[in-house]
Amino acid sequence: MVIIDTHAHTSPYWFEPIEVLLFQMNSNGVDKTTLVAMDGQTDEKYNRYLIECARRFPGRFSPVILVDTERTDAPKILKHWVKEGAEGVRLKVYTRSPGKDPLAVWKACADLGLRVSCQGHKKEDFADDDFRKLIEALPDLTFIIEHLGKAEPEEAAPYPIYKKTLNLSKFPNVYIKVGGLGEICKRPFPFHDPFYPVEGVPPFVKMACEAFGPSRVMWGSNYPPSGHVEGYRNTLRYLDEHLDTFCSKVDKQWIFGKNSSHAF
Repeated sequence: MVIIDTHAHTSPYWFEPIEVLLFQMNSNGVDKTTLVAMDGQTDEKYNRYLIECARRFPGRFSPVILVDTERTDAPKILKHWVKEGAEGVRLKVYTRSPGKDPLAVWKACADLGLRVSCQGHKKEDFADDDFRKLIEALPDLTFIIEHLGKAEPEEAAPYPIYKKTLNLSKFPNVYIKVGGLGEICKRPFPFHDPFYPVEGVPPFVKMACEAFGPSRVMWGSNYPPSGHVEGYRNTLRYLDEHLDTFCSKVDKQWIFGKNSSHAF
């Protein structure tokens, strides 16, 4: 089974350099990783680092860059990075361009064939009607919702906010990323095995698979921040075990790599 990590970070001056991520990939059978730019890093030096990582290790990385969307020339800057090798861009769901057209940077992504990794800081960002209207306005742009739409175990069943995010699955150009179970579960203490008992896992992953279908759900480790929770290997291991409770082997092939090759 091809395994693609659709959400990891690297940097020469924050988190870990690319060689550490590559070690984790090789140690855990991960074939390819999407390098998602860190929030706030819009400078050319950082984008250049992501591009160079992909060039140094052909076929192993897809760069997803950031641009300063407050600049009126952001669409032009995006075009420059596409020529350099960028395959996607990370935008906040509420990002709007200055000037006459608030959707200018989003339209530029569509025109350039870029996939957008959609960032939100809280679950309400993805459930907001403005995000839905944005998706409706750009049917040819691929939207990829990060971190299960920021689903939170604190939200009580029947999870009305999360369900509103899942309703975006009616748009065929929308995908959703699922991370390690540590993103939706409280870390047990004292530790035990299994680390996240089945009955202790909220139904968010299953709900996403039912809404989007396995062909539009993709795994992302969120490394290295995930090292603070269960660690790189276990973001893959525990999710794999959890998926066994409601997914077929074919479903897991889509989630862990097959659909990712279409999205990035």
